[in-house]
Amino acid sequence: MRIPVMWRTGAVATTVAAMAALVAVSGCTVQTVGTPAEETPGGQTPGGQTPAARTPAGTSPTPGASPDDASPDDAKPSKPKPAAPPAPAPRTLWSKGDQGRDVRELQARLRQVAWLYEGPTGTYGGSTVTAVKGFQGKRGLPKTGKTDTVTWQRLLNMTREPGKWELYASGGQPAATPDPRCLTGRVLCVSKTSRTLRWMIDGRTVSTMDVRFGSQYTPTREGVFNVYFKSRHHVSTIYDSPMPYAMFFSGGQAVHYSSDFAATGYYGASHGCVNVRDEGKIAALFTQVRNGDKVVVYW
Repeated sequence: MRIPVMWRTGAVATTVAAMAALVAVSGCTVQTVGTPAEETPGGQTPGGQTPAARTPAGTSPTPGASPDDASPDDAKPSKPKPAAPPAPAPRTLWSKGDQGRDVRELQARLRQVAWLYEGPTGTYGGSTVTAVKGFQGKRGLPKTGKTDTVTWQRLLNMTREPGKWELYASGGQPAATPDPRCLTGRVLCVSKTSRTLRWMIDGRTVSTMDVRFGSQYTPTREGVFNVYFKSRHHVSTIYDSPMPYAMFFSGGQAVHYSSDFAATGYYGASHGCVNVRDEGKIAALFTQVRNGDKVVVYW
């Protein structure tokens, strides 16, 4: 009988019609195995991603970047930055026992910030060590008493370049070249430029000492004079002040020892006399100078 064949054919037709209806409802497309899936009209793949969101195998997506921006180096770990080299240790510039012009400048600058009270001597002694320690401790630096590069830079930033007479507030300045009038005979050669007195005999310097002069209101006279009177324990009749080892050369002006000059340095002045601060030196000079010896006061 042929009736069963017709039933099978109808069943197949019914099955095909059911599958077509299912496809129409689901919106899916039939794909051929082994071929890439085509994009749907919405621009999305069946997985819900747009083509630009696909990430090549082995790489990680970068926010804000497309796959075309990726480079082979993106997958490599970044190299750590090299550590900064350590700062060099402070270098010692001057310490106890050192001498010279640089030490004198250090002392003058310490005086400017009130860490040293005595005048510069050019010798790094105990008082300088104490002053440097105080300066360092105030600023959180190691209190070594040695002036290193860090300490020196801090001091430079806080002070100004010292003037000539700040550097030599306690004397010690080099003597000026002798005036030509000092090169013959026995002469007290007094330079206002270097504030020094040379005791010279026939052009040879026997001794040198620091001196100071009168103020602008009582200036020390300049020119060529002669010693006319000596007084070992002299006292001024005008100012009632002691003038030991006085050697008068022009009116009431004399070369003599001054305790005030020894104590205060160039922060004071005389009333016109030539003050000497070193008592030992002027005591020796007093014994050698004679009445009639020449005195030259010059710039």
